[in-house]
Amino acid sequence: MGTNSRSAGVRDIYVQANGLRHHLLARGAPGAPVVLMVHGLTQQAHVFDAIAARLAAKYHVYCLDVRGRGETEWGAPDGYHVDNYVADLEAVREALGLERFSLVGTSMGGLISMQYAPKYPQRVGKVVLNDIGPEIAPEGLQRILRTTGSAPEGFPDLKAVVKYYRDENPAVLARRSDEEVLEYARWHVRKNDMGVYVWKMDPAVRKPPGPPPAPETAPWDAFRAISCPVLIVRGGTSDILSAEGVAKMLEAKPGARLVEVPGVGHAPSLAEPEAVSALETFLAS
Repeated sequence: MGTNSRSAGVRDIYVQANGLRHHLLARGAPGAPVVLMVHGLTQQAHVFDAIAARLAAKYHVYCLDVRGRGETEWGAPDGYHVDNYVADLEAVREALGLERFSLVGTSMGGLISMQYAPKYPQRVGKVVLNDIGPEIAPEGLQRILRTTGSAPEGFPDLKAVVKYYRDENPAVLARRSDEEVLEYARWHVRKNDMGVYVWKMDPAVRKPPGPPPAPETAPWDAFRAISCPVLIVRGGTSDILSAEGVAKMLEAKPGARLVEVPGVGHAPSLAEPEAVSALETFLAS
């Protein structure tokens, strides 16, 4: 395991896990209760910067770059699927020596969390599912498939990256300033040797060679099998997690908590005041 301090309070952690070199951002004091955060399909660990910095006052917070994204090594083009991500997460946990932690997953990260928590119940004390559930609303799924597959391969400057995000996903960025969108955008790209900004991600994530295999455990079965407390966060205008889908989740797991973030689509950053309040209360309970 290697460590490199980039700035005060933030540490870059690298671990060899499941055959790949994985990168995490760490904040907070070792020895504090652990919170591990997992991002969405085309994101990377920095999407949690604002909420992770806040939680680090009380927790030891790790934000993972899932394989093929950010600073984590790329895997086989046909290996970007949930069961592999779950195996990666367990290998990362083992490499870090974590015994028990709270798991926070946004979108795809929530799908990973839903599969991981019932498979390793002794490891997970709480689960936060951010704008995701066992059922994905069809219109949202089609939007993601369309925008993911048609994204430009490069941009002349960061201003163009910001414009792309504003144009393609106005719902999720509705409550964020231009400065916040720039901060969001810049971590998703890097400058290549031609001076062009390209995605910090394996192209196979956006354009896989074939459809991913279904997860080992059916989504509803996995969700029902989660034995620890669950917090569901929903963007008020989400096209991925519908109000009907949330109602079914609460019926299937009556003890689960719910918070809606008004005026935000898929998916909340978790730094919105409504999300922060719910998250802090849930993790402290």
